[in-house]
Amino acid sequence: MNYPNGLKKELIKNKLEIKYANRGMSLEDDLNKTNEYYRQIDKAYIYKKPTPIKIVKVIFPQKKAKITEAYFDTPSTTDYNGIYKGKYIDFEAKETTSLTSFPLNNIHPHQIKHLEKIEKHNGIAFLIIRFTKKKETYLLLEKELKDFLENNTKKSIPISYFKEKAHLIKEKYSPRIDYLEILDNIGGINHDE
Repeated sequence: MNYPNGLKKELIKNKLEIKYANRGMSLEDDLNKTNEYYRQIDKAYIYKKPTPIKIVKVIFPQKKAKITEAYFDTPSTTDYNGIYKGKYIDFEAKETTSLTSFPLNNIHPHQIKHLEKIEKHNGIAFLIIRFTKKKETYLLLEKELKDFLENNTKKSIPISYFKEKAHLIKEKYSPRIDYLEILDNIGGINHDE
């Protein structure tokens, strides 16, 4: 099993360190702060899902448990989920340093299938993709991702597709990444329910 980001399932000893552990942290931090803001003002309840790990060995030095061995148990689905105006929301967040495209190998097939199932059951599913060098962040609905995958054989989604089909999220002070504003503006949320 390759998880996450192509890393092989292996024991991680002493520290839970991953080669690519800090990749995508600025987008993740911005989204976590945004979601905290949404909760504080009682607008939405959206949380980051924990990475599923299986704990193998724990020691108890001085009354505190310390995990000394663990491994990735099963592939997680997507990064975030929650509820907004009575609708279930589920999305994956990714960053790329590419100036021209988003490599599709950055998102796993099981994550794409998960987003499809959320959409099939009337949830709202999407990707949030940040082009770090361009300082641009986009919301790409699952249906637009599906359309691209069904009509292309490319191994990456060009930035031009994001500019045409996705929704640019303008960064603010608070909330930093106001993706709910995008959903409201495109009619993804029914205001009367």
